[in-house]
Amino acid sequence: MTAIDPDDHTVDELTAALETVDDVDELQAILEAERTGQDRATAREAVRKRLEAIGADAEGESDGVEEGTETEGEYEETRESVGDEAAGDAESEDEAAATGETGAEPETDEEEDDGLSHPTRDKKHVRALEDGDYADMWVFCETQGGELLDVAREMLGKARELMDQFEADYGEEEAVVAVLVGDDCKGLAEECIAYGADVAVYHDDERLERFLHKPYAEIAAHMARGDGTVESTDWREYDKPRYILFPATNNGRDLSATVQAELDSGLASDCSDLFIADEEVSNPVKTGEPGVKKTVEKVLHMKRPDFSGFEYSTILCLDNPGRDFHPQGASVIPGSFDPMDPDPDREGLVVEHDMELDDDWFRVAITEYDRLEAGIDLTGHDVIVCLGRGIADDPTAGMELGLELVDAFEDAELGITRGIVTSSYQFEGHVEAYSKEERQIGETGQVVAPDVYIAAGVSGAVQHKVGMDESETIIAVNTDTDARIRDFSDYFIEGDLFEVLPRLTEAVESGAIDLEPEAVADGGDE
Repeated sequence: MTAIDPDDHTVDELTAALETVDDVDELQAILEAERTGQDRATAREAVRKRLEAIGADAEGESDGVEEGTETEGEYEETRESVGDEAAGDAESEDEAAATGETGAEPETDEEEDDGLSHPTRDKKHVRALEDGDYADMWVFCETQGGELLDVAREMLGKARELMDQFEADYGEEEAVVAVLVGDDCKGLAEECIAYGADVAVYHDDERLERFLHKPYAEIAAHMARGDGTVESTDWREYDKPRYILFPATNNGRDLSATVQAELDSGLASDCSDLFIADEEVSNPVKTGEPGVKKTVEKVLHMKRPDFSGFEYSTILCLDNPGRDFHPQGASVIPGSFDPMDPDPDREGLVVEHDMELDDDWFRVAITEYDRLEAGIDLTGHDVIVCLGRGIADDPTAGMELGLELVDAFEDAELGITRGIVTSSYQFEGHVEAYSKEERQIGETGQVVAPDVYIAAGVSGAVQHKVGMDESETIIAVNTDTDARIRDFSDYFIEGDLFEVLPRLTEAVESGAIDLEPEAVADGGDE
């Protein structure tokens, strides 16, 4: 019987009690009692650490690592990462002694390694820190053609709002840090300061004019770890960022997953809302033992649409006992947030990042390219008129009616549903150009949030709802009173769009009806 019965203590209580025990045999007895009792991994780890502290090893604990779990250390090379050389050097003597074999290589039918059959041989597993120091919200600001993407400004504005509220809630001032990678991007770093960043860290290299997965990921991870020269890192005093945001663009999705994996943390992808709050959890994986509740502070709550937008999930990135997961990372759907008004007089720190780039990262070079014509950006307009399958009786005429209503407004654009994009409708003349995928609104299209959204002949599938349910006022025109879009519309007009749209257009043009944003928002009935 041991002086300390681990079953009578929580893990925290047991850890404190172990500090008074210096006898190896007693610690081994406590360890055995834990194994035969609750067998909590975190409790066994506490005993193992105490044994290490007094210079002893835990019998049967394999350095405290359970089968199927990972080992400690900031960087851990796997067997694959050191290859046959490690197996031969580290184990050959032991194996020879155990088997009686001396120097003879076993025969094998495997062909000589061509360097391609083991693609993970050189991979290093990057470990999370334990009890690390984390601060700030980082924002990866994607560029194109030497300019910031709109989503970069949107994320900076949201990050500014979040960290201002962070200071109000916790009494701690932490920064918004903009991250830029590209060619000649110092000027964009200054622009990031104007849009809400406190610090802008940039890496300039003429080879980075266009997105390249390997160097971009390596640079971003290098920045986040605080690696580099003193000149490029002395502005910070923490191990990794507390939070990090990426754009949910093609390049951003690619980069975010890789960087977060390199930093040994998680990622909530395609988020449409973010907030920071404390969270009480009872999951034993996170608390260390069943039946215990734990309050985790400063958690980034990352909301994303699930089931094609029918439901929303809130994703949390929480630490395990003895292992931290930072940065808490998310990729953000473009159009989800409003940018703040730029302040050219706003002061901030601009830092040039220093890192030697491996020439091997640039084995693929772009020698020639053509720039595609600019697509259609449906975001930022006061009014969106969206057409759905209700135009099927006469697709060309239906499209023309939608365009006429768009022209009646001062700032409006035409959108379409996925049903039109995938249909076999035949359009005549110039209206065919308006049936392309670039105008699609929904889960696999654009996300818009105008002041007024007019949905004509749109059924309201959940995939479409994802792209427009943040609109200020939604007006639906449909012959089917049971159409799903009625459930989330502010106004529902029962009628055929071929009859209703011309009357709406005439009324708006004549001033007999005012569908401008202010009137609709006020509930005007003109």
